[in-house]
Amino acid sequence: MSDSEINVLKAATYLGLSERAKAIQVLVFCTLAFTVCFACWMLNGVLVTYLVENGIFRWDEAQIGWLLAIPVLSGSLARLPVGILTDKYGGRVVYTVVMLISAVAMYLLSFARNFWEFFFCSLGFGLAGAAFAVGIAYTSIWFKREQQGTALGIFGIGNAGASVTTLGAPALLIWLTVGGEQLERWRVLPQLYAAALVFMAIAFYLLTFTRAVEQTEHMNLQKRLAPLASPRVWRFGYYYFFVFGGFVALAQWLVPYYVNVYSMSIVMAGLMATIFSLPSGVIRALGGWLSDRFGARQIMLWVFGCSLLCCLLLLVPRMDIYSPGGGVVAARSGIVTEVTPEHVVIGEKIYQLMPKTAGEQQRIGTETMEARFLVWPTFESWQDPVVRAGDQVKKRQLLAKGVTHVYFQANVWIFTFLVFILGIVMGIGKAGVYKYIPDYFPKEVGVVGGMVGVIGGLGGFFCPVIFGYFLKSTGIWTSCWIFFTILVLTCLWWFQHTVKKLMNRQVPVLMKRMELDDVTN
Repeated sequence: MSDSEINVLKAATYLGLSERAKAIQVLVFCTLAFTVCFACWMLNGVLVTYLVENGIFRWDEAQIGWLLAIPVLSGSLARLPVGILTDKYGGRVVYTVVMLISAVAMYLLSFARNFWEFFFCSLGFGLAGAAFAVGIAYTSIWFKREQQGTALGIFGIGNAGASVTTLGAPALLIWLTVGGEQLERWRVLPQLYAAALVFMAIAFYLLTFTRAVEQTEHMNLQKRLAPLASPRVWRFGYYYFFVFGGFVALAQWLVPYYVNVYSMSIVMAGLMATIFSLPSGVIRALGGWLSDRFGARQIMLWVFGCSLLCCLLLLVPRMDIYSPGGGVVAARSGIVTEVTPEHVVIGEKIYQLMPKTAGEQQRIGTETMEARFLVWPTFESWQDPVVRAGDQVKKRQLLAKGVTHVYFQANVWIFTFLVFILGIVMGIGKAGVYKYIPDYFPKEVGVVGGMVGVIGGLGGFFCPVIFGYFLKSTGIWTSCWIFFTILVLTCLWWFQHTVKKLMNRQVPVLMKRMELDDVTN
């Protein structure tokens, strides 16, 4: 090999290392910026709860649902146009502009005095949620095709920004307001978030690099929207509506949930909500690896199955119910001669009663029950006499009424464990859905991924609104799990229907034989 060839090889090697270093630096700052943007995107979950709990604003459940959801709406709808702008102008510029615009709206939030001002400022800073579309497009062009899955999985860890807000914002609010003594100082919080966005935007622009996207052909808007004609896009979007939209909704909804259902402080509620949001964001990279190894279809089946089980276990509300039970009636007429908690005597006939248990007699309110760690609902029944000695009774007259006490603790630690599992499953499912896209749309990953992201983001918008209206109409906090159960069931039905349809098309003879075996067996 000549000296000139060796020099060329060295130069190429150096260039390769330089490009790799740039790619890693871009990935790091894209992930950091996405974490900051996601933390800002989820701010209302903590802030609105704090404002309502402290009586600063008097918003009902429906209004709270709207304020939790509106940033998600703007961030979701902006993903497609922001993605198109990224293709045209590059991720470095667009990402920076997105953060700066979000910072302005976030700063204006500190001056909000009523619902509508809060609403429109939330609509503005919700643009931070569109960072996902920029980051996906900008990160992917720095890595080879076989490395993009891992890179995008790492970028998706930015979802953990939700836990940054649920964990840190409550404590920051307590500190800023001096333990609630200066409530108006809550306005400093959005100003701090705006400063974080500005700082991140400047650092991002200075420490990342410009790289053009290779355009294979000019695509107008009509061509970009062409994949919408495929039912697969809507199916993948519906899956993402649950795994991502549900995650975004719960990351905010769990804070008021813990405060109202378990009477926790907002700081403790934020900590408990972090148990859901942090692992769900971090595990997304593992979900991509599992989907590569076992296939997206197998992973999504497990995701939906586990999600359904968790939602079914979560939908039973806390309860403390006294209901009529089996009573005791007179077999014949006569005069009551003796009445005790254990029996009623009429003439010579003794009617045995079911007395209260010792635990029920000692119970004062629900405090004693709350101190016990109960997994399953408890049922206690007894019979209270309704007659007194000397009373004349007729045949079939009620002597003692039955009472059944049903108590379900919905233990907070069991609840949190189930929510933790659901968060893990949703995190894996988010990666599983995006594994589908390059398999079915290898030349339209950006467009289809953007569409799926929009649909999934809309899940984050609609779910809190639906939760709010369900809560307002039923008064039951677990109504959100009823909605999720219905949502997962439809995902499973669509999934199984698609698999069956695919099998009938690919191996019709085998499917016919399986159906006949089902009938005969």
